[in-house]
Amino acid sequence: MIDDQHVPTLRDALTRADFTVDAVYALLGDDAHRALGRNQTTPAVRATRGGGDLATLVRLFALQVPVDRARADAALPGLVEPLAAADMLAVSGDEVRALVDIRPYGDEDHDWWIVCDPTSGLDGRQAPMDPSYVLGISEASSSLAQLTIRRPVGRSLDLGTGCGVQALHLAQHASEVVATDVNPRALAMARLTAALNGADIDVRDGSLFEPVAGETFDLIATNPPFVISPPGSQVLVYRDSGMPGDSVVRHLVENAATHLNEGGWCQILANWAHHRGVDWQDDLGQWLEGQPLDAWILQRELVDPAAYVEMWLADAGLAGTADYVQRYDAWLDWFEAEGIEAVGFGWLSLRKTSKEPVRRLEEWTGEIAQPVGPAVAAWGDRVDALRGIGDVELLDRTFRQAIDLVQETRGAAGADDPESIVIRLQHGVRRVRQVDTVEAGLVGASDGDLTSGQILDALASLLGRDAGELRSTYAPVVRELVEEGFLV
Repeated sequence: MIDDQHVPTLRDALTRADFTVDAVYALLGDDAHRALGRNQTTPAVRATRGGGDLATLVRLFALQVPVDRARADAALPGLVEPLAAADMLAVSGDEVRALVDIRPYGDEDHDWWIVCDPTSGLDGRQAPMDPSYVLGISEASSSLAQLTIRRPVGRSLDLGTGCGVQALHLAQHASEVVATDVNPRALAMARLTAALNGADIDVRDGSLFEPVAGETFDLIATNPPFVISPPGSQVLVYRDSGMPGDSVVRHLVENAATHLNEGGWCQILANWAHHRGVDWQDDLGQWLEGQPLDAWILQRELVDPAAYVEMWLADAGLAGTADYVQRYDAWLDWFEAEGIEAVGFGWLSLRKTSKEPVRRLEEWTGEIAQPVGPAVAAWGDRVDALRGIGDVELLDRTFRQAIDLVQETRGAAGADDPESIVIRLQHGVRRVRQVDTVEAGLVGASDGDLTSGQILDALASLLGRDAGELRSTYAPVVRELVEEGFLV
């Protein structure tokens, strides 16, 4: 990658061209932008024919289109030769083409640039990928960024940093950021990503927790190489660990507590094997056994073996190759021999605790309102509020309904009572719960003034029910409503 002395010049060139997410979107327009999402460049090539530095940078990096040397010099003044010497550009006569991708990235508050390898598979040009390929912004990296809790912390770790995007996010709310990777190319790109954006990130070489042996953190975020593939298959460093089955994820879970401070979180985007005749929650429960960790594990998707193999063969650029069928068949043979009947995708949020751990392992394929990080942090707060308290103490506490809670009633027009009452959360995990009259009254009256017990006593009087019986029956319901976030 380019040396440090040229980084400010490159940053200035990108800034001067307004090489930002919003500016690129405005240049391309809706249709071309959607086509790029499908890996089709033709509409974007047409949209950038007019010239200008922004159009040149889009053509060079995002579209992988060679540009005239004069246009490259205008957009990157004094940088073409240094970038070529750093193997970031290739110059052939009067043409310049990019060997890496510099892409705009950001959120509501930031305009950043990410350095990674060029997008593979543009316009159907599939080819086997280099093992050291460094992935850019992907659905997985975006998902982890939205899963990660964004409260201010001291030390943070981006384990398996790749292009450095998670470390960039962590640098916005952590006093210290360490980023690790086993891929030298990824380390070089992560360092350049950090430098371009003025982020202070300690980038280290090494596998998994090895580079941080003996160190602890307040927050660990990781999208590890979790693909479950047969031994001896092609390895892409960003997705294949070389470890058997889903053991790389198990290793992270079993070693997380050692590297967390009390109350610290480890958040993992991963997948795991579903073994024939074994409940996946029991499998993952074994990983947590004896660990001082609260855990909320959410399975978002379940994929059958054939679909899983097809997805990752295509991801490696192997679709349509001469040995595609052979690879496909061998992978399915291995799944069958291992007793793997499906693969789960999801999120693991683990928090170190010195108290009795609380575990919630569940499947949720319903709606998610991103970012989900605040919902994870709020779950931790609710665990703290409920941990170790009995029903009597629970009913002696005040709660209020979640700020995003809405209620729906259904029934015949003009009827005295609804046929059903449903409450829904609008943020994070958008849970839905059908409630009876007592639950609806309890939730509706929970405004932080009266205790849950007082509300149940009032409902007992109103409905002609025994107050003691109502308290006994609905104490577990109050606990569930708090656990699931309907009451806070």
